[in-house]
Amino acid sequence: MCGLLHFNFDVSKGDPMPKEGHYINRSNWLRAAVLGANDGIVSMSSLLVGVTSAGMASGNVILTGFAGLTAGALSMAAGEYVSVSAQADVEAADLERERIALEDDPDYELEELAEGLETRGVDPKLALKVATQLTDYDALGAHAREELGMFGLAGQANPLQAAGASALAFAVGGAFPLIAALALPTHLDILGVAIVAVLALVLLGAGGAHLGGAPLRPAVLRAVVWGVVAMVFTAGVGQFFDVAV
Repeated sequence: MCGLLHFNFDVSKGDPMPKEGHYINRSNWLRAAVLGANDGIVSMSSLLVGVTSAGMASGNVILTGFAGLTAGALSMAAGEYVSVSAQADVEAADLERERIALEDDPDYELEELAEGLETRGVDPKLALKVATQLTDYDALGAHAREELGMFGLAGQANPLQAAGASALAFAVGGAFPLIAALALPTHLDILGVAIVAVLALVLLGAGGAHLGGAPLRPAVLRAVVWGVVAMVFTAGVGQFFDVAV
């Protein structure tokens, strides 16, 4: 076993640290944070660029920005709460079906668990032995992992946590272009908001890549390119209507 897994030790804590340094355990919260922040930056900068291009007065642009920031954060919270609640409902229903199946036909479920281990390369005799041990220890947990891909029977999906994180990320991301619109002179609104938004997207892409241990350049490029496309398109729409308010 020692030849299969090597550990580095943190001398200050005395805890074994995996040498590989995997980041997959961050994927759920990192995805939600990047989604919320990216949506905030792109939505707010596009909104501000669009209404400014349409000739809206500076005071109304700021009011529109605050309204957009509030509505966007609440929309992200509501959307995440509803979608994650739906996920939690599906997980709970699947677990209940699995629990009933284990009570009604435990022999079939044991065979199913063993077959699943076999498909992953475990010797048939050993697979049955391992499946029996897993069933004796925690039958529902074993089937949740092997059949449903769920690592944990409770708290797999937390709607309130997802809603709060998404709303906060949107508000933080959207604050960058809004602050630029507030601080810059009127004749620099569009250019200033666009530049600040691009810089914020660069930071978001780089930060997300760093936290996820992923390549930096692709993360930054996709964040910036899609953000610029959104701003250019909404600016074009604003120029097309050119309605001063």
